[in-house]
Amino acid sequence: MHIAFLMDPLTSIAPENESTSHLMYECNQRGHTVYFLEPHDIYIRENKVVARMRNISVAPNLSMKKYWRSLIHCLKKDELIFETIADLDALFLRKNPPMVYQTMEFLSSVSDKVFMINNTTGQIRANSKLYILNFPEIIPETHVSRDPARLRKIINNFGGAMVVKPLQRYGGEGVIKVSLKDQENLNSLINYYVRAYRAYPEREPIMVQEYLDEVQTTGDVRILLLNGEIVGAMRRKPSKGDFRTNIHAGARAYKHDITDQDRAICQVIRDSLRKEGLFFVGVDVIGNKMVEINCLSPGGIPRINRLDGVKIEAMVVDFIEQKVSEL
Repeated sequence: MHIAFLMDPLTSIAPENESTSHLMYECNQRGHTVYFLEPHDIYIRENKVVARMRNISVAPNLSMKKYWRSLIHCLKKDELIFETIADLDALFLRKNPPMVYQTMEFLSSVSDKVFMINNTTGQIRANSKLYILNFPEIIPETHVSRDPARLRKIINNFGGAMVVKPLQRYGGEGVIKVSLKDQENLNSLINYYVRAYRAYPEREPIMVQEYLDEVQTTGDVRILLLNGEIVGAMRRKPSKGDFRTNIHAGARAYKHDITDQDRAICQVIRDSLRKEGLFFVGVDVIGNKMVEINCLSPGGIPRINRLDGVKIEAMVVDFIEQKVSEL
C-alpha cells in the first residue's frame, strides 16, 4: 500500500516516545511505501488535490534510532514526489494543534477516495476542546466565554477551584488552576487569557472547567480508542507542584487496568466517534468524568506498549489494511 503521513516536521519528533514514529515504523516494516508531507504541501492542480511528498521508505528491521536517522536522511534528497492524493491508499492526518483549516478543506474533497485517519470533517468538528459538550452527562461542569466579568462571576458562584483552558492548545500548554484565594491575580489572568484589551468580537473565548480533586492523588487516565474500541490505557500522574497530567508537562506514566467506569464513558462516545470518522482517538478521564477527546494526533502508544507489553501500532495498521481492502 501507499501510505502518507501529514504531520509536523520530522526533525521535531523524539521518535522513541512518539506515537507517529511508531505508526510510521510499523508501516515501513510491513513493506508499505511510506510518504511524508506537511500541511503546506497540499495544493490543487487541474482540479485535483495534489501534494509535494517525500518517499521515506527505508530498509526494514532497523532500530528506532537508526530508522529515524534514515528518515531524516531522506529529507536531504533533492527529489520531491508530486502525488495525487486520491492515488494514495491511506493518509494519516497527525499534525499537532492548531489545525490548518485550509488543508482540511482541500482534503475533504477526496475524503471518499482515500482512507483517512482521522476523517477531515470529523477532525474539524472535534479538534476543539468544545467537542466534549456533546456529552454533558459525563464531563465536569464547563463554561466558555470571552467576557471577563461573566467568567469572574462563574468562578465566584462556583466557590471552589476551577481550571482555565485555552481552546486551541495542546499538551497542557496554557492550562492553569484558579481560585478565589488570589483575587488580584485572578482578574489579571482572566483578562490576559481572553485578551480583554481587544474589542469584544476579537477576544479569545476560554474554557473554565470544574477542578477535579482526584487529579492530585490519582492523576488521569489516557485511553486510546480504535474504531470506538479500547486498545490501551495508561495512568498519568502530575509532577510535584503541578496538577497537569500531560507527559509534555512533566507527568509520569503508570500502568492502568481498564475499569467498568472507563468502559461506560467510552460506550457513551463510541457511536459518535464512529459516525464522525474519528477512528483513532485519545480520551482523557479524571475520576468518573471525561475531560478531553484528542483526535488530531493522539499520543500514548510507546508508553502503553512498554507498560502492557502490547503493540498498539500493529492494531492500528491492521485496521487500516482492512479498511483499505473494503474501499
